[in-house]
Amino acid sequence: MSFSDRIKSFFGIKTGLTDAFFEDLQDLLVEGDFGAALAVQCVDALQARAKKEKISTAEEARKLLALILCEYLAVEKQENKLFSAAEPTAILLLGVNGVGKTTTAAKFACLFKKNAKPLLAAADTFRAAAIDQLILHGERLDVRVVAHKQHGDAAAVVFDALEAAKAGNYNPVIADTAGRMHTKSALVEELKKIDRVVARFDAQMRYLKYLVLDSTTGSNAFVQAETFHEAVKLDGVVLTKMDSSAKGGIVFSLAAKLRLPVLFVCDGEKYENLHQFNADEYIREFLG
Repeated sequence: MSFSDRIKSFFGIKTGLTDAFFEDLQDLLVEGDFGAALAVQCVDALQARAKKEKISTAEEARKLLALILCEYLAVEKQENKLFSAAEPTAILLLGVNGVGKTTTAAKFACLFKKNAKPLLAAADTFRAAAIDQLILHGERLDVRVVAHKQHGDAAAVVFDALEAAKAGNYNPVIADTAGRMHTKSALVEELKKIDRVVARFDAQMRYLKYLVLDSTTGSNAFVQAETFHEAVKLDGVVLTKMDSSAKGGIVFSLAAKLRLPVLFVCDGEKYENLHQFNADEYIREFLG
């Protein structure tokens, strides 16, 4: 049974709002990747507001919980953290191994190609397969890819991509980076170097840093986000593998604890399976 089915069942079989009801809901949210502290905070808020508003049924509690969850996701306006074809933009995709950054870069290119002229930068120079994969995606999508040889300077790849974009009127530049393990300080330092190169290239250019997270990794995804956000201030998150066993609570942890909005979700392998995050729709699905 999926987490959404479990929480739907929970509200369906519960009747009165007893202490046991709130305790069980708290346990369920912890299992749903909320994290213990946030689950306690959320349930305490629900219990206090239910008492104040004289709510007594599980269905009423579910509607109130939806409002509380909406408040958690009310971080800075997402429009400020999204690509606009009206201004030159660089988008850096970050994250650990295996989260799907290279495929996500291609999905972004497909999405932006509808009203822009994107360019891909193969800045994951650690893996030859990543370079070849991105070049293949570029051929399939008819999108230009700037790439160097394996083990080259990733920052140099990004710089060359920015130069090519400026000369050829490409926008945005979407840079795929190596799958840096968030625990390896040397690789994080390399990431900071790329960050400096992009930041210095053009002070007028819009610069967006998106962290790609596997939504099925649960609490470990929050640890990754916390570390990357500390190293390079992030603008938002892309959640991949939303079509599998994701429980979903990580979205609320990112927003409540790090003020990081989820901007996009991937729910399949096709290029078209990248969508802008809709908080209201997400909460409806999360609560069954």
